[in-house]
Amino acid sequence: MRGRQLRVRFATHAAALSVRNLSPYVSNELLEEAFSQFGPVERAVVIVDDRGRSTGKGIVEFASKPAARKAFERCTEGVFLLTTTPRPVIVEPLEQLDDEDGLPEKLAQKNPMYQKERETPPRFAQPGSFEFEYSQRWKSLDEMEKQQREQVAKNMKDAKDKLESEMEDAYHEHQANLLRQDLMRRQEELRRMEELHNQEMQKRKEIQLRQEEERRRREEEMMIRQREMEEQMRRQREENYSRMGYMDPRERDMRMGGATTMNMGDPYASAAQKFPPLGGGGGIGYEANPGVGQAAMSGSMMGSDMRPERFGQGGAGPVGGQGPRGMGPGTPTGYGRGREEYEGPNKKPRF
Repeated sequence: MRGRQLRVRFATHAAALSVRNLSPYVSNELLEEAFSQFGPVERAVVIVDDRGRSTGKGIVEFASKPAARKAFERCTEGVFLLTTTPRPVIVEPLEQLDDEDGLPEKLAQKNPMYQKERETPPRFAQPGSFEFEYSQRWKSLDEMEKQQREQVAKNMKDAKDKLESEMEDAYHEHQANLLRQDLMRRQEELRRMEELHNQEMQKRKEIQLRQEEERRRREEEMMIRQREMEEQMRRQREENYSRMGYMDPRERDMRMGGATTMNMGDPYASAAQKFPPLGGGGGIGYEANPGVGQAAMSGSMMGSDMRPERFGQGGAGPVGGQGPRGMGPGTPTGYGRGREEYEGPNKKPRF
Protein backbone atom coordinates (compact mmCIF):
# COMPACT_ATOMS: atom_id res chain seq x y z
CA MET A 1 0.00 0.00 0.00
CA ARG A 2 1.35 3.41 -1.06
CA GLY A 3 4.58 1.89 -2.33
CA ARG A 4 5.02 -0.40 0.69
CA GLN A 5 4.96 -4.20 0.57
CA LEU A 6 2.07 -5.83 2.47
CA ARG A 7 2.90 -9.22 3.97
CA VAL A 8 0.17 -11.56 5.21
CA ARG A 9 1.02 -14.42 7.59
CA PHE A 10 -1.27 -17.09 8.90
CA ALA A 11 -1.76 -16.82 12.63
CA THR A 12 -0.98 -19.81 14.76
CA HIS A 13 -3.91 -21.88 15.98
CA ALA A 14 -4.52 -20.86 19.57
CA ALA A 15 -6.68 -23.93 20.37
CA ALA A 16 -4.26 -26.60 19.12
CA LEU A 17 -2.72 -29.27 21.35
CA SER A 18 0.19 -31.62 20.84
CA VAL A 19 -0.45 -35.24 21.77
CA ARG A 20 2.28 -37.85 22.20
CA ASN A 21 2.79 -41.33 23.62
CA LEU A 22 0.11 -42.65 21.30
CA SER A 23 -0.31 -46.32 20.57
CA PRO A 24 0.63 -47.50 17.07
CA TYR A 25 -2.99 -48.55 16.62
CA VAL A 26 -4.48 -45.06 17.11
CA SER A 27 -5.86 -43.49 13.92
CA ASN A 28 -7.08 -40.01 13.04
CA GLU A 29 -10.72 -40.99 13.55
CA LEU A 30 -10.08 -42.56 16.94
CA LEU A 31 -8.11 -39.51 18.06
CA GLU A 32 -10.91 -37.17 16.98
CA GLU A 33 -13.57 -39.32 18.63
CA ALA A 34 -11.56 -39.49 21.87
CA PHE A 35 -11.07 -35.71 22.19
CA SER A 36 -14.53 -34.73 20.95
CA GLN A 37 -15.86 -35.25 24.49
CA PHE A 38 -14.12 -32.03 25.57
CA GLY A 39 -15.60 -29.93 22.77
CA PRO A 40 -15.92 -29.62 18.98
CA VAL A 41 -12.76 -30.78 17.18
CA GLU A 42 -11.79 -29.15 13.88
CA ARG A 43 -8.90 -31.45 13.00
CA ALA A 44 -7.14 -34.44 14.52
CA VAL A 45 -4.03 -35.86 12.83
CA VAL A 46 -1.62 -38.65 13.78
CA ILE A 47 1.91 -37.79 12.57
CA VAL A 48 3.58 -40.57 10.55
CA ASP A 49 7.03 -41.04 9.03
CA ASP A 50 7.89 -41.37 5.35
CA ARG A 51 6.77 -45.03 5.42
CA GLY A 52 3.38 -44.29 6.87
CA ARG A 53 4.14 -45.68 10.32
CA SER A 54 2.90 -43.82 13.37
CA THR A 55 5.47 -41.79 15.26
CA GLY A 56 3.38 -41.80 18.44
CA LYS A 57 2.63 -38.09 18.10
CA GLY A 58 -0.41 -36.17 16.95
CA ILE A 59 -2.11 -32.78 16.71
CA VAL A 60 -5.63 -31.94 17.86
CA GLU A 61 -7.20 -28.60 16.92
CA PHE A 62 -10.33 -27.52 18.77
CA ALA A 63 -12.89 -25.00 17.64
CA SER A 64 -12.55 -22.89 20.80
CA LYS A 65 -9.96 -22.14 23.44
CA PRO A 66 -12.12 -23.25 26.42
CA ALA A 67 -12.42 -26.73 24.93
CA ALA A 68 -8.65 -26.94 24.41
CA ARG A 69 -7.98 -25.65 27.94
CA LYS A 70 -10.45 -28.19 29.38
CA ALA A 71 -8.81 -31.06 27.49
CA PHE A 72 -5.33 -29.96 28.61
CA GLU A 73 -6.32 -29.69 32.28
CA ARG A 74 -8.26 -32.95 32.36
CA CYS A 75 -5.50 -34.95 30.65
CA THR A 76 -2.80 -33.39 32.85
CA GLU A 77 -4.58 -34.03 36.14
CA GLY A 78 -6.01 -37.42 35.24
CA VAL A 79 -5.03 -40.45 33.18
CA PHE A 80 -6.58 -40.53 29.71
CA LEU A 81 -6.39 -43.87 27.87
CA LEU A 82 -7.27 -44.45 24.24
CA THR A 83 -6.83 -48.23 23.89
CA THR A 84 -6.96 -51.37 26.00
CA THR A 85 -3.30 -51.04 26.94
CA PRO A 86 -2.96 -48.79 30.03
CA ARG A 87 -0.76 -46.32 28.19
CA PRO A 88 -1.84 -42.73 28.93
CA VAL A 89 -1.53 -39.96 26.38
CA ILE A 90 0.52 -36.84 27.18
CA VAL A 91 -1.03 -33.54 26.12
CA GLU A 92 1.01 -30.31 25.71
CA PRO A 93 0.34 -26.96 24.08
CA LEU A 94 1.34 -27.10 20.44
CA GLU A 95 4.58 -25.25 19.59
CA GLN A 96 4.00 -24.04 16.08
CA LEU A 97 6.93 -23.14 13.78
CA ASP A 98 6.85 -21.16 10.55
CA ASP A 99 8.73 -23.16 7.98
CA GLU A 100 7.28 -21.42 4.93
CA ASP A 101 8.25 -17.73 5.00
CA GLY A 102 11.17 -17.92 7.38
CA LEU A 103 13.13 -14.80 8.44
CA PRO A 104 13.88 -12.39 5.56
CA GLU A 105 16.66 -9.81 5.74
CA LYS A 106 14.21 -7.00 5.94
CA LEU A 107 12.74 -8.32 9.16
CA ALA A 108 16.09 -8.85 10.91
CA GLN A 109 16.87 -6.64 13.89
CA LYS A 110 19.85 -4.34 13.07
CA ASN A 111 21.43 -4.03 16.52
CA PRO A 112 25.18 -3.78 17.41
CA MET A 113 25.45 -7.52 17.92
CA TYR A 114 24.04 -7.96 14.41
CA GLN A 115 26.61 -5.60 13.03
CA LYS A 116 29.46 -7.39 14.85
CA GLU A 117 28.40 -10.86 13.71
CA ARG A 118 27.94 -9.76 10.14
CA GLU A 119 31.39 -8.20 9.75
CA THR A 120 32.99 -11.50 8.63
CA PRO A 121 31.47 -13.29 5.64
CA PRO A 122 30.78 -17.06 5.59
CA ARG A 123 33.98 -19.23 5.33
CA PHE A 124 35.67 -22.52 6.26
CA ALA A 125 38.02 -22.38 9.22
CA GLN A 126 41.63 -23.11 8.54
CA PRO A 127 43.03 -26.19 10.30
CA GLY A 128 45.20 -25.31 13.31
CA SER A 129 43.62 -21.90 13.75
CA PHE A 130 41.76 -20.63 16.78
CA GLU A 131 38.41 -20.86 15.00
CA PHE A 132 39.08 -24.41 13.85
CA GLU A 133 40.03 -25.59 17.37
CA TYR A 134 36.94 -24.26 19.08
CA SER A 135 34.72 -25.33 16.22
CA GLN A 136 35.96 -28.88 16.76
CA ARG A 137 35.10 -28.62 20.45
CA TRP A 138 31.58 -27.47 19.53
CA LYS A 139 31.22 -30.40 17.21
CA SER A 140 32.43 -32.80 19.93
CA LEU A 141 29.88 -31.38 22.33
CA ASP A 142 27.15 -31.81 19.78
CA GLU A 143 28.25 -35.36 19.14
CA MET A 144 28.23 -36.09 22.85
CA GLU A 145 24.72 -34.66 23.07
CA LYS A 146 23.66 -36.83 20.20
CA GLN A 147 25.14 -39.94 21.81
CA GLN A 148 23.55 -39.13 25.11
CA ARG A 149 20.25 -38.57 23.41
CA GLU A 150 20.60 -41.92 21.69
CA GLN A 151 21.56 -43.56 24.97
CA VAL A 152 18.65 -41.92 26.71
CA ALA A 153 16.36 -43.01 23.91
CA LYS A 154 17.73 -46.54 24.18
CA ASN A 155 17.31 -46.53 27.95
CA MET A 156 13.84 -45.18 27.57
CA LYS A 157 13.05 -47.84 25.00
CA ASP A 158 14.36 -50.58 27.31
CA ALA A 159 12.42 -49.12 30.20
CA LYS A 160 9.29 -48.98 28.07
CA ASP A 161 9.74 -52.58 26.95
CA LYS A 162 10.29 -53.69 30.53
CA LEU A 163 7.26 -51.75 31.67
CA GLU A 164 5.17 -53.28 28.91
CA SER A 165 6.34 -56.78 29.88
CA GLU A 166 5.58 -56.15 33.54
CA MET A 167 2.30 -54.63 32.55
CA GLU A 168 1.44 -57.71 30.50
CA ASP A 169 2.29 -60.02 33.38
CA ALA A 170 0.41 -57.85 35.82
CA TYR A 171 -2.53 -57.74 33.43
CA HIS A 172 -2.67 -61.53 33.26
CA GLU A 173 -2.35 -61.73 37.03
CA HIS A 174 -5.05 -59.13 37.39
CA GLN A 175 -7.31 -61.10 35.07
CA ALA A 176 -6.58 -64.24 37.09
CA ASN A 177 -7.43 -62.38 40.29
CA LEU A 178 -10.64 -61.16 38.72
CA LEU A 179 -11.53 -64.70 37.68
CA ARG A 180 -10.61 -65.95 41.14
CA GLN A 181 -12.73 -63.27 42.78
CA ASP A 182 -15.58 -64.04 40.42
CA LEU A 183 -15.27 -67.73 41.26
CA MET A 184 -15.21 -66.95 44.98
CA ARG A 185 -18.23 -64.68 44.55
CA ARG A 186 -20.10 -67.41 42.71
CA GLN A 187 -19.13 -69.94 45.36
CA GLU A 188 -20.33 -67.53 48.02
CA GLU A 189 -23.60 -67.05 46.15
CA LEU A 190 -23.92 -70.82 45.78
CA ARG A 191 -23.25 -71.31 49.48
CA ARG A 192 -25.75 -68.61 50.34
CA MET A 193 -28.30 -70.22 48.03
CA GLU A 194 -27.64 -73.59 49.68
CA GLU A 195 -28.11 -72.00 53.10
CA LEU A 196 -31.36 -70.43 51.95
CA HIS A 197 -32.45 -73.78 50.52
CA ASN A 198 -31.55 -75.55 53.76
CA GLN A 199 -33.39 -72.92 55.76
CA GLU A 200 -36.41 -73.31 53.49
CA MET A 201 -36.29 -77.09 53.87
CA GLN A 202 -35.93 -76.70 57.64
CA LYS A 203 -38.93 -74.39 57.71
CA ARG A 204 -40.92 -76.88 55.65
CA LYS A 205 -39.92 -79.69 57.99
CA GLU A 206 -40.90 -77.60 61.00
CA ILE A 207 -44.23 -76.79 59.37
CA GLN A 208 -44.79 -80.49 58.62
CA LEU A 209 -43.84 -81.41 62.19
CA ARG A 210 -46.21 -78.78 63.55
CA GLN A 211 -48.97 -80.03 61.27
CA GLU A 212 -48.26 -83.62 62.31
CA GLU A 213 -48.22 -82.60 65.98
CA GLU A 214 -51.47 -80.69 65.51
CA ARG A 215 -53.07 -83.68 63.78
CA ARG A 216 -51.84 -86.02 66.52
CA ARG A 217 -53.13 -83.64 69.18
CA ARG A 218 -56.54 -83.47 67.48
CA GLU A 219 -56.64 -87.26 67.23
CA GLU A 220 -55.74 -87.55 70.91
CA GLU A 221 -58.41 -85.02 71.81
CA MET A 222 -60.94 -86.92 69.71
CA MET A 223 -59.93 -90.19 71.36
CA ILE A 224 -60.16 -88.58 74.81
CA ARG A 225 -63.60 -87.17 74.00
CA GLN A 226 -64.66 -90.56 72.63
CA ARG A 227 -63.43 -92.28 75.78
CA GLU A 228 -65.24 -89.73 77.91
CA MET A 229 -68.43 -90.27 75.93
CA GLU A 230 -68.05 -94.05 76.22
CA GLU A 231 -67.35 -93.71 79.94
CA GLN A 232 -70.38 -91.46 80.33
CA MET A 233 -72.56 -93.90 78.39
CA ARG A 234 -71.22 -96.79 80.48
CA ARG A 235 -72.00 -94.92 83.68
CA GLN A 236 -75.48 -94.14 82.41
CA ARG A 237 -76.00 -97.80 81.56
CA GLU A 238 -74.73 -98.84 84.99
CA GLU A 239 -77.01 -96.32 86.64
CA ASN A 240 -79.93 -97.56 84.55
CA TYR A 241 -79.06 -101.16 85.41
CA SER A 242 -78.73 -100.29 89.09
CA ARG A 243 -82.11 -98.56 89.04
CA MET A 244 -83.70 -101.38 87.06
CA GLY A 245 -82.11 -104.15 89.13
CA TYR A 246 -85.14 -104.29 91.50
CA MET A 247 -87.78 -104.19 88.76
CA ASP A 248 -89.76 -106.98 87.26
CA PRO A 249 -88.28 -108.42 84.06
CA ARG A 250 -91.43 -107.49 82.17
CA GLU A 251 -91.20 -103.92 83.36
CA ARG A 252 -87.55 -103.84 82.38
CA ASP A 253 -88.47 -105.25 78.99
CA MET A 254 -91.23 -102.69 78.60
CA ARG A 255 -88.92 -99.83 79.60
CA MET A 256 -86.19 -101.04 77.37
CA GLY A 257 -88.56 -102.04 74.57
CA GLY A 258 -90.39 -98.75 74.27
CA ALA A 259 -93.87 -97.32 74.61
CA THR A 260 -95.54 -99.77 72.16
CA THR A 261 -94.71 -102.76 74.36
CA MET A 262 -96.14 -100.96 77.36
CA ASN A 263 -99.40 -100.24 75.54
CA MET A 264 -99.74 -103.82 74.25
CA GLY A 265 -98.79 -105.74 77.44
CA ASP A 266 -100.95 -108.56 78.90
CA PRO A 267 -103.67 -107.73 81.42
CA TYR A 268 -101.71 -109.24 84.28
CA ALA A 269 -99.01 -106.67 84.06
CA SER A 270 -100.58 -104.59 86.84
CA ALA A 271 -100.59 -107.59 89.11
CA ALA A 272 -97.14 -108.70 88.08
CA GLN A 273 -95.71 -105.30 89.03
CA LYS A 274 -96.53 -106.06 92.63
CA PHE A 275 -94.35 -109.18 92.70
CA PRO A 276 -90.75 -108.93 93.71
CA PRO A 277 -88.08 -110.29 91.37
CA LEU A 278 -87.61 -114.02 91.24
CA GLY A 279 -83.99 -113.93 92.21
CA GLY A 280 -84.57 -111.92 95.39
CA GLY A 281 -87.98 -113.25 96.55
CA GLY A 282 -87.19 -116.95 96.91
CA GLY A 283 -90.81 -117.99 96.02
CA ILE A 284 -93.68 -117.35 93.68
CA GLY A 285 -95.13 -114.55 95.77
CA TYR A 286 -98.12 -116.11 97.55
CA GLU A 287 -97.37 -114.29 100.70
CA ALA A 288 -97.25 -111.00 98.85
CA ASN A 289 -100.65 -111.60 97.22
CA PRO A 290 -103.00 -113.48 99.60
CA GLY A 291 -105.91 -113.44 97.17
CA VAL A 292 -104.04 -115.34 94.58
CA GLY A 293 -102.81 -117.86 97.17
CA GLN A 294 -106.32 -118.56 98.45
CA ALA A 295 -107.65 -119.06 94.94
CA ALA A 296 -104.89 -121.49 94.15
CA MET A 297 -105.37 -123.39 97.40
CA SER A 298 -109.14 -123.64 96.93
CA GLY A 299 -108.71 -124.89 93.41
CA SER A 300 -106.25 -127.55 94.45
CA MET A 301 -108.42 -128.67 97.33
CA MET A 302 -111.46 -128.88 95.10
CA GLY A 303 -109.56 -130.98 92.65
CA SER A 304 -108.33 -133.31 95.37
CA ASP A 305 -111.86 -133.70 96.72
CA MET A 306 -113.35 -134.43 93.37
CA ARG A 307 -110.81 -136.99 92.25
CA PRO A 308 -111.82 -139.76 94.74
CA GLU A 309 -115.47 -139.34 93.84
CA ARG A 310 -115.03 -139.44 90.10
CA PHE A 311 -116.58 -142.86 89.83
CA GLY A 312 -118.83 -142.51 92.88
CA GLN A 313 -122.60 -142.19 92.95
CA GLY A 314 -122.54 -138.87 94.67
CA GLY A 315 -122.15 -137.69 98.19
CA ALA A 316 -123.23 -135.08 100.51
CA GLY A 317 -121.74 -131.78 99.87
CA PRO A 318 -120.94 -129.21 102.39
CA VAL A 319 -123.82 -127.87 104.38
CA GLY A 320 -125.23 -124.84 102.84
CA GLY A 321 -122.49 -124.81 100.32
CA GLN A 322 -122.43 -124.62 96.64
CA GLY A 323 -121.33 -127.48 94.53
CA PRO A 324 -118.59 -127.40 92.10
CA ARG A 325 -119.00 -125.78 88.73
CA GLY A 326 -121.88 -123.63 89.85
CA MET A 327 -124.20 -126.35 91.20
CA GLY A 328 -126.83 -125.29 93.59
CA PRO A 329 -127.74 -126.86 96.92
CA GLY A 330 -128.93 -130.36 96.78
CA THR A 331 -126.86 -131.13 93.83
CA PRO A 332 -124.49 -134.02 94.39
CA THR A 333 -120.90 -132.95 94.71
CA GLY A 334 -119.56 -135.77 92.61
CA TYR A 335 -119.40 -135.81 88.86
CA GLY A 336 -121.33 -138.52 87.11
CA ARG A 337 -120.66 -140.05 83.84
CA GLY A 338 -123.35 -137.91 82.37
CA ARG A 339 -120.86 -135.00 82.16
CA GLU A 340 -118.45 -136.29 79.61
CA GLU A 341 -116.77 -132.93 79.04
CA TYR A 342 -114.73 -133.26 82.17
CA GLU A 343 -112.15 -135.97 82.09
CA GLY A 344 -109.34 -134.79 84.33
CA PRO A 345 -108.49 -132.82 87.38
CA ASN A 346 -109.02 -129.11 87.50
CA LYS A 347 -106.37 -126.96 85.88
CA LYS A 348 -104.36 -124.58 87.90
CA PRO A 349 -105.22 -120.98 87.43
CA ARG A 350 -103.01 -119.04 85.08
CA PHE A 351 -101.53 -115.82 86.25
